[in-house]
Amino acid sequence: MILYGASGHAKVIIDCLQSQGIEITALYDDNSEIKTLLDFDVEHDLHKILALNKPIIIAIGDNHIRKSIYEKLFSSNSEHPTSYVLLPTSISHPSSIISSETKIEEGTVVFHNSVIQTGTLIGRHAIINTSASIDHDCKLGDFVHIAPNVTLCGGITVGEGSLIGAGSVVNPNVKIGKWCVIGAGTVVTRDIPDNTMVVGNPGRVVKRVNG
Repeated sequence: MILYGASGHAKVIIDCLQSQGIEITALYDDNSEIKTLLDFDVEHDLHKILALNKPIIIAIGDNHIRKSIYEKLFSSNSEHPTSYVLLPTSISHPSSIISSETKIEEGTVVFHNSVIQTGTLIGRHAIINTSASIDHDCKLGDFVHIAPNVTLCGGITVGEGSLIGAGSVVNPNVKIGKWCVIGAGTVVTRDIPDNTMVVGNPGRVVKRVNG
């Protein structure tokens, strides 16, 4: 496995991989000033990394950056030969509890002590962070980030690229649009339109954000 990104987020993914005995072939980062992470040297020649022909996990916490890297590597317009890039399966820590009736798309990472209940669908390259709870029949889009200790009740929809901040609670059957930001500790009681920031208890829209 290759990790694209060598920051704190990558450290947690490394722990998830090592806990399952998955070999980490290389780490890559665009920032040439980052030389090492934990016990790994960090490479900066992308063509050299892709030539290893190993699965890649995008180890970047920022949703926008993660999507842009995905498009650079995997889109039909990519400058890189697609034969060099293998889409990975999802990665989860053994302490997570994931229903067998849940579908998780490639590139998504599920961190320690998270719970994902039956009937839930999670898109590509999402992040389900530490101790998040996602109840039955939720639908999460690509590049979503569910932060630590978030509670999503049943039947919730979260659109592409949205960030649900740490400790937030989303009531059942609520629909959160694309590229929203839900502030830490927010209680979401009603549907949220695309490209909005919501904070407070109960949650209120405070401004629009870029998609």
